[in-house]
Amino acid sequence: MAVIAVPQDGPERARPGQEHLTTTSEQGRFCVARCSCGWRGPARRARSQARADAQGHGEGA
Repeated sequence: MAVIAVPQDGPERARPGQEHLTTTSEQGRFCVARCSCGWRGPARRARSQARADAQGHGEGA
């Protein structure tokens, strides 16, 4: 049986030396921030909060 590492939601920070391109996407009434590294922020009702999550993730580099 193979074990696959899956990125987890949460306050992970960007890894040094890795480029992080973040986006936000709508999912029904919620907005989610995502990163090219596989990170995904929590679903938020406020787009501004999802953008803040994405910014916080990128600043951890």
